[in-house]
Amino acid sequence: MSFRSSLAILAGKSSRWFLHNFMHGGTSLPGKLTLKIDPNVLQTLAKDYEIIVITGTNGKTLTTALTVKVLESKFGHVLTNKSGSNMKQGIVTAFLSDKVSEKSGKKLAVLETDEANVPIICRYVSPSIFVLTNLFRDQMDRYGEIYTTYDKILTGIRMHPDALVIANGDAPIFNSKELKNKVVYYGFADKEEEDQKAPANTDGLLCPRCHHILHFKYRTYSNLGKYFCPECGFKRPELTYSLNQISSQSPQSSVFEIDSAKVELHIGGTYNIYNALAAYSVGRTLGLSGDESARALSDNDEKVFGRQEVINIDDKQTTLILVKNPVGLDQVLEMISTDKEPFSLAVLLNANYADGIDTSWIWDGNFEGLPFDRIPSVLTGGERYKDITFRLRVAGVPEKNFSQREKLEDVVSFIKQMPTDHVYVLATYTAVLQLRKLLSEQRYIKGGMD
Repeated sequence: MSFRSSLAILAGKSSRWFLHNFMHGGTSLPGKLTLKIDPNVLQTLAKDYEIIVITGTNGKTLTTALTVKVLESKFGHVLTNKSGSNMKQGIVTAFLSDKVSEKSGKKLAVLETDEANVPIICRYVSPSIFVLTNLFRDQMDRYGEIYTTYDKILTGIRMHPDALVIANGDAPIFNSKELKNKVVYYGFADKEEEDQKAPANTDGLLCPRCHHILHFKYRTYSNLGKYFCPECGFKRPELTYSLNQISSQSPQSSVFEIDSAKVELHIGGTYNIYNALAAYSVGRTLGLSGDESARALSDNDEKVFGRQEVINIDDKQTTLILVKNPVGLDQVLEMISTDKEPFSLAVLLNANYADGIDTSWIWDGNFEGLPFDRIPSVLTGGERYKDITFRLRVAGVPEKNFSQREKLEDVVSFIKQMPTDHVYVLATYTAVLQLRKLLSEQRYIKGGMD
């Protein structure tokens, strides 16, 4: 290790210790400081690790958390950036905080990685596995179309042709280009087959070979499912790991089978079943049996901040859920609509760089499908509260049930007065951070995210 790297790591660890113990934070600033001293320090920090990179539009943070849970059941401690700080500085901070496992001595790192940062990270680390969750339109001002985003990911993967790619086989884009890497696929295989098409405004509906509209033998949501092209024969690849059956679903949980192994996942939503399937696939790849992987997923009750995190606010069970693009929003709206009890709803909209500065995506979300007859109170807030207020008025929220609050302090005060015991709060990324900071200051949650 060079003197420069040693100095950078010492400075980074010292700053992290101070921020973590006295400021209740430190997810990216220590990494920024370390990189300022040694821009190549990540290569030094990561050199002895077996690294798994997890990327995609939706589900990166929860897939990472579930994968860590599965692997820790066999290998003990696993390094990860569990706060969701998924750019270069956040990943450096994660390495600065690591403690080597006493259980096996195997140094594993599971890294949630921003899509555009995959090629940046891959210059310094050598992943053994890439996990690809999905690709949907998201922050168009930053990423562009899904094909542009996939090209960025592929640039990183192609730097490491010996790495295994574990991809969502239900996503046509992940089967659209040839790779030197070995690729295994996971997906759903639980539905009756019937020739169908997706709605016209769905992402990625054209065959990558002949540009004919893709058909589906069955579809889970958006462009995910058992797809095929009736013109040229392009079709979903064979799945290595398959979801065979969904027994039950609620906003709080899902019960399903993967390769006949039963999983009781303590978090709702079909999209989270995909996340669990990805984590299961990594476990099987690294030597866990199907039952061992399923048991670890079933034992997981750790809530990731902002991802269906339940916070008690003066006896209001408040479920905080990150929303950031039309597909993810629709899945969340569909999930909360399965709640059999009346509930209240708050939607907080910001439009900072980390959220995406274009808010037009809210118009693609199916707010009209919400069961407003079972939602006696709807609140809008955030820096762009006027935009989301107008959107929900168009969706048909009864005016007598509707309120708006610009300031988060007023949002929290209003939540305490909502007429139901359960409140869902849907919020964009920076709104999640701001709300959690306020709730920490008011002692409803512990400060910090790492």
